[in-house]
Amino acid sequence: MERRPVRQVSVEAGQDCLVGHFDAMASPCEILIESDDRAEAARLTKLAAGEAWRIEDKFSRYLAGNIVARMNSARGNAITVDDETASLLDFADTLHTLSKGRFDITSGVLREVWTFDGGDGLPDPQAVKDVLQRVGWDRVTWRRPVLTLQAGMEIDLGGIGKEYAVDRVAGRLREAGTCSALVNFGGDLAVTRAPRQRQAWRVGIEPVSAANNECNETVLEIATGALATSGDSRRYLQKDGIRYSHILDPRSGWPVERAPRSVTVAADTCTEAGMLSTLAMLEGYNAEAFLDGEGAMYWCRR
Repeated sequence: MERRPVRQVSVEAGQDCLVGHFDAMASPCEILIESDDRAEAARLTKLAAGEAWRIEDKFSRYLAGNIVARMNSARGNAITVDDETASLLDFADTLHTLSKGRFDITSGVLREVWTFDGGDGLPDPQAVKDVLQRVGWDRVTWRRPVLTLQAGMEIDLGGIGKEYAVDRVAGRLREAGTCSALVNFGGDLAVTRAPRQRQAWRVGIEPVSAANNECNETVLEIATGALATSGDSRRYLQKDGIRYSHILDPRSGWPVERAPRSVTVAADTCTEAGMLSTLAMLEGYNAEAFLDGEGAMYWCRR
């Protein structure tokens, strides 16, 4: 288990706004605040950081003593969870059904055999098969609020946790202040309310397509709603000319074939945008067709 990092917040002047900074969930986090009141910006940044850290402490798989650690160490015994955890498990169950098993919060144990460091070290196929014996949401008994996880299996909420945190923080800021703010957690973001002094917040994302692996920034304007991005630009393996994405199919234990390099989706909430971008990546070659079928606004890079 990891130790909790030293936590601090800072506020600096940005372009026509104040920007609060902190780290959470292994991501740089920033709050862009449409205000020139530094004390107010500091208050809102501390509020945002506090909520992000609460969620991280509660749901990180790396920390001892939280609800995830309790579930993962239950050794087959039933665990009763609180309402917030139950809602996340319900959401994960829905995603598992919608994706026909491609999204699975028990698949985190595959990290034991996969290391996506940009090298060429593929795991032994038998090792993948062995770990797959501990993967499968359909092997879990979930009857809200009681979860029974087979011994050796683990729950990992990392696939939905950050987007959930963005929406929670945006909601807290919406209740606590009247100015517009943009919550950005490592590229997953949401706007609290439409800005008053500008038409929209300007956000940079990866392009729709890029030749020769170039990554020129595309700038979007967002006044309300949220964006989320899924991709493998930094986590992959490459061997014999084949690129292996870190997006794993939990049914096979191997990377999704012909997955996009990145998918960015716009939606009303970051949770919804993250759901669509993640499910699109898991669709592989059919990512665009899936998003078109959902009527989503998206940017896909191959």
